[in-house]
Amino acid sequence: MSARLRVAVAAPLAPELCELITSREPRIDLVVDQSLLPPMRHPADFSGEPSFRRSAAQQEAYERMLDSADALYGIPDVDPAALARTLRANPSLRWVHTMAAGGGGQVRAARLTEAELERVVFSTSAGVHGDALAEFAVFGVFAGAKHLPRLEQQQRDREWSGRWLMSQVSDLTVLVLGLGGIGTSVAQKLSALGATVIGTSRSGASVPGVSRTVHPDDIASVLPEVSAVVTTLPGTDATHHLVGSEVFAVLRPGATLVNVGRGTVVDESALLEALDDGTVGFAALDVFEVEPLPAESPLWAHPRVLVSPHTAALDAREDRRIAELFADNATRLLDGVPLRNVVDTVEFY
Repeated sequence: MSARLRVAVAAPLAPELCELITSREPRIDLVVDQSLLPPMRHPADFSGEPSFRRSAAQQEAYERMLDSADALYGIPDVDPAALARTLRANPSLRWVHTMAAGGGGQVRAARLTEAELERVVFSTSAGVHGDALAEFAVFGVFAGAKHLPRLEQQQRDREWSGRWLMSQVSDLTVLVLGLGGIGTSVAQKLSALGATVIGTSRSGASVPGVSRTVHPDDIASVLPEVSAVVTTLPGTDATHHLVGSEVFAVLRPGATLVNVGRGTVVDESALLEALDDGTVGFAALDVFEVEPLPAESPLWAHPRVLVSPHTAALDAREDRRIAELFADNATRLLDGVPLRNVVDTVEFY
């Protein structure tokens, strides 16, 4: 492998994190021009300030920087078309790190050729969001068990009703769809609270906190016994609308659904029917089939749906964790060791 790695910073990256990357891996030659990057409005705002525009000269300088690199920190302007342009203009490019945990979808959208996909390694930031998303998932399970929508409605109506039974999370059986980094954290947190956790795994592998695993094709066999379903799955052809009418047809009535994976995993039309007929008692959703969630979506106003605008993963330490992951992968690349979080360029996750 080359003795050094020229990395162009294609996404917003604070100067102190630039220094962190080069201190962690001194063999990196980091090329960055902060004037060419949009200001961030909050942590992990890799698209940056929407009003930011480069002049023609700045855009030329930005592309020239990208085209001189062996690796990119981020997809240029979070734009698949810009990624495709860069790959075709820069035959020396061999690695692109995407900021999103689900960066494979952006790679797919670039519509690269098979040869281009073979030439460049793509990696994602999967894992850095695991604990934050797992906490939201646990929150969603709790909210369903403790009847949060009813409590909110009665408080708005100033209604002091009679008492009613609430579920204890420690008595629940929860199905976690996907045992990657997020699913593993969800399973550990829920099992620590006493819940029984069933996980899905295509390989049959398990993780700590999971009492048993089932193949994704066999989830119908366990749905009648679960009180909550948490999906942490990526958006792929195989997972598209996996949680749909067939799942809801056998799900225990009144179950909670939490989605912190990708919105396309849940068929929202089927979910609305399941909410209306009581199959789903509560849904906590951080992701949606179309984002931003259209104003006309019935999910906004449904009394037993919690809408989170894809913000559950946001954490003040996210930028640093991604920089640390990138530095570690740079070391792996330079040492000829397999990278972490490599995108599967068949399923694109």
